[in-house]
Amino acid sequence: MSKKVCLAYSGGLDTSCILKYLIEQGYEVVAFMADVGQEEDFEAARQKALKIGAVKCEIVDLRREFVEELCFPAIACNAIYENVYLLGTSLARPVIARAQINVAKREGCFAVSHGCTGKGNDQVRFELAFYALQPDIKVIAPWRDPVFYNRFQGRNDLLAYAAEKGIPVTSTKSKPWSMDENLAHCSYEAGILEDPNTTPPTDMWKLTVDPLAAPDKPEDFTIHFEKGTPVKLEYTEGGNKKVATDSVDVFLTANAIARRNGIGRIDIVENRFIGIKSRGCYETPGLTCLRAAHVDLEGLVLDREVRALRDQFVTVNYSKLLYNGLYFSPEREFLEASIPASQKSVNGQVRCRAYKGNFIVLGRSSETEKLYDMTESSMDEIGDFSPAETTGFITVSAIRLKKYGEMKARAGEQM
Repeated sequence: MSKKVCLAYSGGLDTSCILKYLIEQGYEVVAFMADVGQEEDFEAARQKALKIGAVKCEIVDLRREFVEELCFPAIACNAIYENVYLLGTSLARPVIARAQINVAKREGCFAVSHGCTGKGNDQVRFELAFYALQPDIKVIAPWRDPVFYNRFQGRNDLLAYAAEKGIPVTSTKSKPWSMDENLAHCSYEAGILEDPNTTPPTDMWKLTVDPLAAPDKPEDFTIHFEKGTPVKLEYTEGGNKKVATDSVDVFLTANAIARRNGIGRIDIVENRFIGIKSRGCYETPGLTCLRAAHVDLEGLVLDREVRALRDQFVTVNYSKLLYNGLYFSPEREFLEASIPASQKSVNGQVRCRAYKGNFIVLGRSSETEKLYDMTESSMDEIGDFSPAETTGFITVSAIRLKKYGEMKARAGEQM
């Protein structure tokens, strides 16, 4: 039987120690690193993994599939969890898990491993994905193994182990929070943030400028959508007009504009899938702008009832299953297949402004979708809609309310 294990490796303290620990348990370890847009010295991390004892370290660039397969569908259905969280971590997990399984298969690994804690969402997201993609895969989760977590009860124990085994670490001082970064966002949790009444320190935020220190001059740009997907971003840089059309470039450009203008910070207490409440701080710059522009354009071009059904069913359920790690499920396939049907008319452009932490819509237009009629809406002309027709509409709509009012009056109740 193969003794090879494919470990999701970040180069940080936890997974470096887990790498060494697995080797000591008699496993051959293939380190796997996913490039989902995080700012990382991948080559230095590769060399570190090999120095610790990995038989191989494979780095896979997943940025394009992350944007096109996860972020853009999330924008198209306005995905959001508990009305505030744009699912930055959740969106990256399916492409990472899929790539890790592919590496494990290619390298002949009998098991995969990760460094997720035993109290968080990510262990669920990764492992549900692993089992869906390769039902017979074995999963080694050290932070759920009593032998491991009783030995390493905290960061100091890991640091001592690293020193004993000659594992290079960049710092011996504990950070007062943990971070996870990708192209869409950066998350912060644990440590001093576990007190929900503790204000995040100013120097914690990595991606975005403090809104108070953002430029005093607003920055304007235009986002173009086709069938609900961002396809072009027009902006000005150094006095020159520029255009981004490649999917990754559109996302990166939105990120850059939002980051320098302090857009996308939130601080929340959320409900984890396993039932524990968790305080998290998130920076989601570009995705915040793209989603908000999409929401605005839908007001112009999307039918009222289609939008209502999508909002009530697709948006809330798609967001929930992404958060809970059920991407590789029949219900996700069903829900995602319905997104394009709701987006056929979502074509047009939104003129936007970024200013000191705020995303502002300046205007929106569409050359092809004409659900909005200025003459019908206007207070200054009659148009094709006769105001007199509203009398009958109100009369019919009031029938049941009159009956309800009469019933309340007979019962002596106040409305």
